Amino acid sequence: MLIRHFAYSAALVLGLAQIALAEGAAVSFGGLKGDTTAQVEMNADTLTVSQADGTAVFSGNVVVSQGAMKLSANEVRVAYGADKTSIETLYATGKVLLVNATDAAQADNAVYTIASGEVVMTGNVLLTQGQAAMSAGKLVIDLKTGLGRMEGRVKTTFVPGKK
Repeated sequence: MLIRHFAYSAALVLGLAQIALAEGAAVSFGGLKGDTTAQVEMNADTLTVSQADGTAVFSGNVVVSQGAMKLSANEVRVAYGADKTSIETLYATGKVLLVNATDAAQADNAVYTIASGEVVMTGNVLLTQGQAAMSAGKLVIDLKTGLGRMEGRVKTTFVPGKK
């Protein structure tokens, strides 16, 4: 059963590799599917709040958790909604890492729009799914569906299974 699953995964990655030769590649991010309605918890070394523009900046060892999903970065700027209590958008910069289940994506920057469940990662994007890896300039993930698209000279590598 495990060998069949791995063979299926290898075949899937081979198919993705052929698609990835184009400028963009659509891929499934089942491991990055998340509950966008779950409570958001933020931890950091420092918090700076601006009442003037309705933002908060978390810096130093920032970890954002929402359900099983975790996002870490050097800094995360929070833009609040009109009611000044709900989080509208998270802007993460510096060594951004998004992890959920078996998938992980890292990049220089990320923008997470809470209401739509969309995460846009840019700059040196690397996605790992098990032993498979894909890199690109940009990754757009829909956390509600677990689907995503990699854009900008997509490259993929994988480890073939033994029969």
